[in-house]
Amino acid sequence: MALITGASSGLGAIFARQLAGQGFGLILVARRKERLEALAAEIQGRYAVPIEVLPADLSTDADLQRLVQRIREIESLELLVNNAGFNAPGRFASIAPEKYSQMLSLHLMATIRLTRAALPGMLARRKGSIINVASLAAFFPLIGSSVYSATKSALVAFTQALALELDGSGVQVQALCPGFFDSEFHDTPDHKSVGRSYVPKFMIGAAEPVVTQSLNALRHGQVVCIPGGLNKFLSIFGRNQVFLPLVTFVLKRVLRKR
Repeated sequence: MALITGASSGLGAIFARQLAGQGFGLILVARRKERLEALAAEIQGRYAVPIEVLPADLSTDADLQRLVQRIREIESLELLVNNAGFNAPGRFASIAPEKYSQMLSLHLMATIRLTRAALPGMLARRKGSIINVASLAAFFPLIGSSVYSATKSALVAFTQALALELDGSGVQVQALCPGFFDSEFHDTPDHKSVGRSYVPKFMIGAAEPVVTQSLNALRHGQVVCIPGGLNKFLSIFGRNQVFLPLVTFVLKRVLRKR
């Protein structure tokens, strides 16, 4: 059984399709019930796997606690994909504080609490995997997305530390750090000023290979997965303090053009 948050679109929906193709039963979690039900119907039209639809807004404590309890009830959870997330781009001082509270709750608290709920059963069975969907932004001081990049950086650090704790337990964790890919993520009203038109076309990849590479990397025990050669190369600049002044200069130039 695999549980996927943020499953109604983007990487979450692709994870659902690929995992169903591998024979996993699914629990699909997202805010939009209609989208979840449509995805479930589509998948069950192709694969004979059980699917449970669980609408929830994981930035709220009540829905998060409800999902925590559901995870504790699952006796055969093999994979948890913490994929739910969003961005609210713009200058830090111009964004409503409520947006940041929601982002911290969704990216960090939800991931931590769901992971904590899933781990005891996985450890008892000595089997299981958790994928925390971070971002290439985790490696950069991303102007206009300061809290987003901070939460994604925290997700990577959390996952790396957890991987060390779980060494030899039979349970694997992965931080998935995709770059730009074709999805609905940049089509929301919040992204009017930083939509995909501001990203060079050669940097926008397909979403399907992101999930394929993530699942392949998980099988090989890779803790931090950065899909795509270009993204791997770019992450070197973000993680190396020697290159940080150059990275900052380029990001400032991009912001001025916006």
